[in-house]
Amino acid sequence: MNFELPFIPERSIKPRQKGITMMMDKGLSLTESVNFIQASAHLTDVVKFGFGTAYVTNDLQKKIDLYKEAGIRPYFGGTLFEAFYARNKVDDYLRVLDKYKLDLVEISDGSIIINHDEKCELIHRMAKDRTVFSEVGSKDAGILISPNKWIKMMSKELQAGSWKVIAEGREAGNVGVFRPNGSAHTILINRIIAKVAPESILWEAPQKNQQVWFIKLFGAEVNLGNIGHNDMIPLECLRLGLRGDTFFDFLPGDYAERLKQVNDDDASSDDF
Repeated sequence: MNFELPFIPERSIKPRQKGITMMMDKGLSLTESVNFIQASAHLTDVVKFGFGTAYVTNDLQKKIDLYKEAGIRPYFGGTLFEAFYARNKVDDYLRVLDKYKLDLVEISDGSIIINHDEKCELIHRMAKDRTVFSEVGSKDAGILISPNKWIKMMSKELQAGSWKVIAEGREAGNVGVFRPNGSAHTILINRIIAKVAPESILWEAPQKNQQVWFIKLFGAEVNLGNIGHNDMIPLECLRLGLRGDTFFDFLPGDYAERLKQVNDDDASSDDF
């Protein structure tokens, strides 16, 4: 970083196995991608071309090359995989990945239903040549999945070869592991992490309050995704305790308590 500051949590360096941040590219122009890289490439592990945007994005190859040159791994959103799967064109999808030389792939079934054994077979097949993200959870708020089923699916997909399982939240952060108002589905998440290692999960968390919640629960090295391109630096500040929401989380206990007490005393004082 630019200068020294004590009591900053340690962050692993790229290429990371934990503390991953995934930026969701929902249609940045080539110039905007260049600007994003200049500002935030050092903080970005992977970039997802959200949903099916890769199909209509100008200068797609140039954008992919830019991200790769900046040390960022790009990949296509799971909805695009589902669009090929629904048309019985999985082999064509693999040829598209080869065309753009993408070594990272997402396999999801958030918009359609795929037999889970078949999904695991696809994961196993693609993991032989690529790094696989697999997503668990439906994009349909009306489809409720029991905690036991979340655990079973995540565990089987990791066993099949997924590098990380993505916990569905959508780009709006209002389904899957979140309630319709955007708050975390606490009971579900606690049940999941009792059986599935948190470092094996990437949590989609587009909203600031969701990012804060996960950082407070797991610390600076939590895997977070669906982050907006303008939110990468603000998120890293949350991870490091350099915003008010997490300011006291990484200070030594006694030191933090003294500061909180001073703040409380000042806030209650009538002497202004």
